[in-house]
Amino acid sequence: MKAAKLMVPVDERISMKEKIGYSLGDAASNFYWKTFEYFVFFFYTDVFGISAAAVGAMMLITRFADAAADPIMGAIADRTRTRWGHFRPYLLWGALPFAVAGVLTFTTPNLGSGAKLIYAYITYTSLMFIYTAVNIPYSALMGVISPNSQERTSISSIRFIGAFTVGIFVQFCTLPLVKFFGHGSATRGWQLTMVLYGTLAVILLLLCFVSTRERVTPPPQQLANLKSDLRDLFGSKPWIVLVGVLLLTLAAFAVKGSVTISYFKYFVKREDLIGWFLLSNGFAFIAAVLITSHLAKWIGKKALFMLALGVGGLVIGLFSLAKPADIWFIFSLQIASSFIIGFNSPLVWAMFADTADHAEWRTGRRNTGLVFASAIFATKVGFAVGAWILGLILTYFGYVANVEQTSRSLHGIILSMSWIPGLMLVLAALAMAAYPLNDMLMVKIEADLKARRGEVQL
Repeated sequence: MKAAKLMVPVDERISMKEKIGYSLGDAASNFYWKTFEYFVFFFYTDVFGISAAAVGAMMLITRFADAAADPIMGAIADRTRTRWGHFRPYLLWGALPFAVAGVLTFTTPNLGSGAKLIYAYITYTSLMFIYTAVNIPYSALMGVISPNSQERTSISSIRFIGAFTVGIFVQFCTLPLVKFFGHGSATRGWQLTMVLYGTLAVILLLLCFVSTRERVTPPPQQLANLKSDLRDLFGSKPWIVLVGVLLLTLAAFAVKGSVTISYFKYFVKREDLIGWFLLSNGFAFIAAVLITSHLAKWIGKKALFMLALGVGGLVIGLFSLAKPADIWFIFSLQIASSFIIGFNSPLVWAMFADTADHAEWRTGRRNTGLVFASAIFATKVGFAVGAWILGLILTYFGYVANVEQTSRSLHGIILSMSWIPGLMLVLAALAMAAYPLNDMLMVKIEADLKARRGEVQL
């Protein structure tokens, strides 16, 4: 009986072509996000020439400033009215500025240390503002492509196949591309690599724009009222839980991801393995995403999400046992933890779409853009907090870039690669126990909303 209730009605199914088209938008964003996750901290300390503490502070300050704009962008997108819909136009309008900002951010000017730091603040903040203007509408688009919760889980899974495919490319190819384009100049190499990434991102965003449609609209009687929208948002328990969990999760990812290059450079002393290590991470994520939708139907989104974070966090903690020569052990831990944690990526975005349905069901108002703006907000703040934490940790343990590390600084690097992010993920899994929505409740919500609308959305 449960399986029958969870089947997707024929008239609510989305074509594979459109699902793939939607995934191209996140593929475009991941030319930047994966660069942020794995390389931006290293770029600023070892190439651009800023101290670890200054980088951590900049990440925290600029991300909080940018994150403050997220609810504004979500509200603007909800209120946008064009012949293309509420959210799709921003893929078209933001593509080129996104690419230009990325190139400027990874350009190292010939300036003094103070002026260089100001340049870093301005360009990095600009890039994140434009990322907001593109990615919030893109993420919200998933909430209006289909009214069906299970179909959105499928869409989200395919989305992350696109995201992680580009992620694999970025993780494996970035440093070789920097070397190829730079011809001995890391600064030149980074700049030209981002020219390539920006060009590819523009193409993918435009393809996403032309491949998708918006089908779910707010109730026709709904009036624009930001105060009411925010009151509804903060009155939603599912939303509060998801935001808190996402903050912890992204902070953990930021700590581990940002320290990875330093871990291989200074502890393992095998920089040649960084690309392969990150490649294994990407393939493990894709393998998980391929079966996420099926597993979610079997055991439920919430249970799968909790298992992914909790067990994955414990596996990450085992990095503390590895020695520099334990290459196979290090790679095995990465593959296992990435596969286990990989289930959470499509699930969390599908669940944010569910909270938009729940809010409309509970209050009669739908604010998809604002809901997904809050998700992006949590992502950015979580990443900023994680980068700030890493900066504090490395500074406390005496890390200095481009020199032989002391045993104390190596200990800080190892902790940042293992138990610090691992325990943060376990805490996130425990917090998820408070999430009140389950698959059977979502079936009821979808049926009730369909009855209110009086017709199936086409």
